[in-house]
Amino acid sequence: MSRRALQSAHHWARAAITIGCVLASSAIAATFPTGERDIVLLSQAGEEHVIGTATFTPASEKDGHYRYVLAMDYETFKDFFLSMKEMKCLESAKELMCHLAYPYENPRLVSAEDFGWMALDLLFMFKQPSEFGAKLWNGVYFDMALKDGVIAGAAQAVDLNLLAAPPEDPTAHPLPPIERYEMDPTERWLPIIEIR
Repeated sequence: MSRRALQSAHHWARAAITIGCVLASSAIAATFPTGERDIVLLSQAGEEHVIGTATFTPASEKDGHYRYVLAMDYETFKDFFLSMKEMKCLESAKELMCHLAYPYENPRLVSAEDFGWMALDLLFMFKQPSEFGAKLWNGVYFDMALKDGVIAGAAQAVDLNLLAAPPEDPTAHPLPPIERYEMDPTERWLPIIEIR
């Protein structure tokens, strides 16, 4: 093959790769759930609790990322005074699920591949209704991913005492995978989250 033919083949190969990347990113953008979406916690039996909304808008400062705003519907929760602090909890005969939003700086940005910051704003703690006080070591972190336009996640166990002090590096995720553990979904009342 001549040098000119090789250069032409190389040029078209690069063009095909570029077009493929653009189409792939367009497909991700097209399926990302922009606008206002319901936040739903689900039981294994399919019982649903709509706990608020998440609104997503493209982030102008960071390509491929979206800014989110959460609006929790605390009218669906009950007030509990646990360990000298008022908490908003969902209640069942099996357990309480109490919402504990991340108390420190958070860029509130997500992408189609990373929902880590939003997961911090959707932290929960579970406890038995008969137990006294907060049980921060019973933390629930929803490890979320995007599929078919729905953001869905399964509950993971985490010790929320790790958040007792602000992180040294506010740009680093404070609850990386090494700090989280798989949780048996049959043992939890509401082990699934969907944003749809």
